[in-house]
Formats: sequence, structure tokens, C-alpha cells
Amino acid sequence: MTTGLQVRGLQKRFGGIVVADDINVDLPSGARVALIGPNGAGKTTFSSLITGKLTPSAGEITLDGRDIRPMGEAERVRAGIAKTFQITTLFRDLTVRDNLRLAAQERDGRARAWFRRADSWADVEDEIAAQLAAFRLAPLGDKRVSDLAYGQQRLVEMAMTLMLKPRVLILDEPAAGVPSSDSHLITDAIERLPDDLAVLIIEHDMKLVFRVARSIIVLVNGRILTQGAPEDIAADQRVRDLYLGAHHG
Repeated sequence: MTTGLQVRGLQKRFGGIVVADDINVDLPSGARVALIGPNGAGKTTFSSLITGKLTPSAGEITLDGRDIRPMGEAERVRAGIAKTFQITTLFRDLTVRDNLRLAAQERDGRARAWFRRADSWADVEDEIAAQLAAFRLAPLGDKRVSDLAYGQQRLVEMAMTLMLKPRVLILDEPAAGVPSSDSHLITDAIERLPDDLAVLIIEHDMKLVFRVARSIIVLVNGRILTQGAPEDIAADQRVRDLYLGAHHG
């Protein structure tokens, strides 16, 4: 049986406009793949097709050989596909620990267990402690999210997403809005993600991409221009001319 996420011949049309065309991608366990391309290349469309926000016009999307196209967004999260967003989607008036706890309660269907204290599940509290440690957020666990720097908030969002126990993680511009002085927090966190987690990184920050990705896909006008190892992408004159420019000139 084929394991991991597989995309074959993916296409999306809006009327006569094709915004994704014949996209083929493999995200096996442990993958670290970056999806790059100029604005309007179709990166957001592609991730929306994977998460179920959009329905493909043609093609296949499978997880461990199972067709996930009939699944809605929530069902795909339960199946193991999770995504962070360009703009943090956190409960800013709650503590870091509370945010992670809410994610776990939603995952386990405990959100409506009004008869128990939210912090009374020892297994969940152990998970929260582990995630706080993994993202080096333990000293901030009892601080309100609104009191954190933006880079720290992005780490909280990543930790919150990991509480869903995904097998495929889509990071949507994880460094967006993060000051350059804090960007190392994001790259360090990505490098510490679980080894068996498949990660797709959608990002404009080429320094981050070339540090954490083992494979890079270049998307242009809804089609894959090329894909390969970072050193091959950096040496591709078409990519240099189109997108990377002075970053690797």
C-alpha cells in the first residue's frame, strides 16, 4: 500500500480559467517539501485542494492509498492533515497552555464535557507539557497569547496544530510577519518537528526554504515548473530568472 499523501493529475477550474493543472506531488512520512512560486502561482489554491477547502475539478488525492476527495475539511483534519495559516488563528485572551488544551479537547471530542475541569485529563496535560517543551514555550505557558511577540505567537500556532496529531502538516508562510530578528525561532521549530511527520512548507522566505527543505517544488501559473533538491533548484536558471533573483545570484 502506498503510504503518505499522494497527488496525481490535480486540476482546478473556475469556469474557463484553470488555476491548477496536472499537479503531481508525493509527501511520504518524514518529507520536508517546500512549495514556492511568484504571487498568483496557485500555491494557496493547491493547499486548499489538499485540505478540502476547495474541490478539485480532476485528479486524485490519496492518504495511505485512501481517496480523501469526498472528505470535508474537518474530516481531513481527523484523518491526519492539518494546516497553519499566514495570520495566526489563536485565542489571544487565553494563555498559551489554554490554547493547546482547546486543540486537544476538540481533537478528542471533549470540548463539550462541561462536567469536568478542562485541565483534569492528565494525558492531555502531559501532551501539552511535551509540546511546550518541544517548541521551547514552557516559560510562556501561562502567559496570555496577546502578551507574546509575533514570532512566539507563530510558535504557539504550530504547537497548537501539532496537538491535533497530524501526519501531514501544511505550514502556510510560517515566517510571514515575523521580524527578521525572530525568524530563527521559526526555522529552529521546523527543524525540530517529528521525524515521521510529512511537512509541506509554503513560503516566500528563501533563506528559510533552503535551510529546512529537502525538496522544492516551483509552481508557476498553476503548473509545476520544476521540482528537485534545493541545490538543483538554486542552479536552475529558469527559477533564478523567474523567482529567486538576487537571493541566489
